[in-house]
Amino acid sequence: ERLLKTLHIDYPIHGKLILWDDIHALKNTPSPLQLTAAKTRLKTLHPSDLADIIEDLDKTTRINLFSTLDEEQAADVLEEMDTDTQVEMVESLPKEKVADVLEKMPADEAADILDELKDEKAEELLREMENESSEDIRELLEYPDKEVGSIMTRDYMTFRNDMTVEETLKSLRKEKPEPSYIYSLFVVDKDDKFLSAIPLGDIAVADPKLQLDQIMQKNPVIVYDDDDIDILADLVSKYNLLAVPVLNHDREIEGVVVIEDIVEDLLGNRKTK
Repeated sequence: ERLLKTLHIDYPIHGKLILWDDIHALKNTPSPLQLTAAKTRLKTLHPSDLADIIEDLDKTTRINLFSTLDEEQAADVLEEMDTDTQVEMVESLPKEKVADVLEKMPADEAADILDELKDEKAEELLREMENESSEDIRELLEYPDKEVGSIMTRDYMTFRNDMTVEETLKSLRKEKPEPSYIYSLFVVDKDDKFLSAIPLGDIAVADPKLQLDQIMQKNPVIVYDDDDIDILADLVSKYNLLAVPVLNHDREIEGVVVIEDIVEDLLGNRKTK
């Protein structure tokens, strides 16, 4: 900032950047750099930006900085890192810390990271995790890389077809799900068989008194968990979809593929494949 002023360059320093004034060298420490800003300053950074910063540091400093993050932020940042750095973090940190972070990540993202590790290390971490999380990840790891199930997430919400729009909105406000979980709401019957998917926008503008089966699509676009990934691009392009429900052949919901995962796969930039 001082250099810019000396050169008479009027360039505003973005409030979410970490300035050199926030960093100073410490002697006799494992890391040559230490953040002097409060941890709350790190929380103002987007996970992608913080991942970029960490990736540019030396190994020791990367690990030290990542270790200061709470589990929620660490999960978000780890998800945005390149594959090599993800593996480095997972292999360098205590297994208890890694397991807690992986539990906070979407199961498909955690599965992708574990898929890059040696079988013994992956199994060690899975045993350290809570049963529900580890079981979801184990199931995803069973899918071959080119099947739809390998990139789906199990984070979605279902609603009975006889629920009203008003009841559905009340449930959403109560649960407060992540936005990416509700690109589409899945409608099921009394036996939990999939019936349809309704975009959140359609819910928002519908008559509150109508039931979901009165506004849902009668012929929804779906894929099966063992379908080839390559079919997804044409589907999302043709139907302008943000999310595609993934079913098994008994019409039960296995998960959902969201547009972010499809785009990453199309660009050939999926971090873990």
